[in-house]
Amino acid sequence: MENKMFCYQCQETAKGCGCTMAGVCGKTAEVSAMQDLLIYVTKGLSAVTTRLREEGKKIDETVNHLVTVNLFTTITNANFDNKAIIAKIKETLSVKEELLVKLDSRAGLPVAALWNGYESEYAIKAAGVGVLVTEDEDIRSLRELITYGLKGLAAYSKHANALLKDNEDIDAFIQRALAKTIDDSLSVDDLVALTLETGKFGVDGMALLDAANTGAYGNPEVTSVDIGVRNNPGILISGHDLKDLEQLLKQTEGTGIDVYTHSEMLPAHYYPAFKKYSHFAGNYGNAWWKQKEEFETFNGPVLMTTNCIVPPAESYKDRLWTTGAAGYPGCRHIDGKYGEVKDFSPIIEQAKKCAPPKEIESGTIVGGFAHEQVFALADKVVDAVKSGAIKKFVVMAGCDGRMKSRDYYTEFAKKLPKDAVILTAGCAKYKYNKLDLGDIGGIPRVLDAGQCNDSYSLALIALKLKEVFGLDDINDLPIVYNIAWYEQKAVIVLLALLYLGVKNIHLGPTLPAFLSPNVTKVLVENFNIAGIGTVDEDLELFFG
Repeated sequence: MENKMFCYQCQETAKGCGCTMAGVCGKTAEVSAMQDLLIYVTKGLSAVTTRLREEGKKIDETVNHLVTVNLFTTITNANFDNKAIIAKIKETLSVKEELLVKLDSRAGLPVAALWNGYESEYAIKAAGVGVLVTEDEDIRSLRELITYGLKGLAAYSKHANALLKDNEDIDAFIQRALAKTIDDSLSVDDLVALTLETGKFGVDGMALLDAANTGAYGNPEVTSVDIGVRNNPGILISGHDLKDLEQLLKQTEGTGIDVYTHSEMLPAHYYPAFKKYSHFAGNYGNAWWKQKEEFETFNGPVLMTTNCIVPPAESYKDRLWTTGAAGYPGCRHIDGKYGEVKDFSPIIEQAKKCAPPKEIESGTIVGGFAHEQVFALADKVVDAVKSGAIKKFVVMAGCDGRMKSRDYYTEFAKKLPKDAVILTAGCAKYKYNKLDLGDIGGIPRVLDAGQCNDSYSLALIALKLKEVFGLDDINDLPIVYNIAWYEQKAVIVLLALLYLGVKNIHLGPTLPAFLSPNVTKVLVENFNIAGIGTVDEDLELFFG
């Protein structure tokens, strides 16, 4: 990496400590170090659980859940609370010690599986377990690529677990793969194979969450979502956790409080089960990185159910609440185990004392084009393709961000040929979902499948089109991939697409900084992965 340090929290490189990049990440060096240590001890625990499975012993689902929540806790901008992270380290070490005594043999276990220590030793230990400890650039790059993919997979699994859906095979793989990232006997080729296997389980994890969400709340349907405000006090809910939203809606019924979604929670409006709540008012604001000004004008409390938190201004910090794997020092946290009802009454009581949200925009946006809804429109879509009304689909999924370079995606959407349709999921859509791009024969030119968690729909839609058109190769479809990446769930989406055989994927605004030149070369040679150029250059490349 040529003396650059990589911050896995903000996905950027910088001179010096990448984790204290002002205005980008917001984490202190201490918090970042404890997250490194939490990952390390979680890998140690995973080596123990993997050995226990090899010995034919069963791992309790509470241990599986601990691993996934630990990974989620360290995902981009999820948890800034050093005390909460240290508590997770202690819990993980305690569980590992309990499991170690159940082993028939400890022979060959890695140091991480055997290490234990007092809190006073954590800082010293953390200094020796971070990203740059692995000296071989290619091994380090692949280990990080796999670890980030596993964090994304853990996020999918965690959301399914919240709806009481588990998959032991996925949990066993996550732990087996984590253990392999600290196995020095593995070669570059071994880790490349593990990278693609991570993509395979990424598809499985997406399927698990999709089944959990649709089983609980129905299949998303085309929905027009209000982006204005009402005159009642409100609670703004952000993140991804639909179970938290469901509980909040139930507890706010009849209180005079309206509930609004923010950023990645927008697609909740597409689910039939939530439409019965008359106080489910609409969506407020845009992508995660604009939250400082939008949380200020909202006036009421804000509930962060997952990432992505921007360090709050003091003016609204007392209105910012966290739950689940999210956390921020000085902000109040709502606890609750899977299957338990969380008590959101303190947030509701605070909301009653707040002014209604200030209107920052008005109108509606349309979404709900997940796989079943698109399948219902399949004949119409196929006819439009066969007639030439739709020439190409452009997958523009992924993440939004504050950097000026991401304006590329707005300009790209504006300049797309009028016979092109955008398929999207994730918060990248906020770069163009409020543009007036029109429709093609009644088919909107922006088809929003939902959260980054719903990227599975985009894969299913592609596979369905491949079947309908009788093609042998998914790459023969009139689909191009121009994906914006930022956090770890974008990594697992990429790996899942590679596992499904998708090639010619363009990633921007830059290729991931943690990819070594040799690993990048492997991706380019095998999958024709590429970056982006200028808007005009890429339009010429994609459309000729």
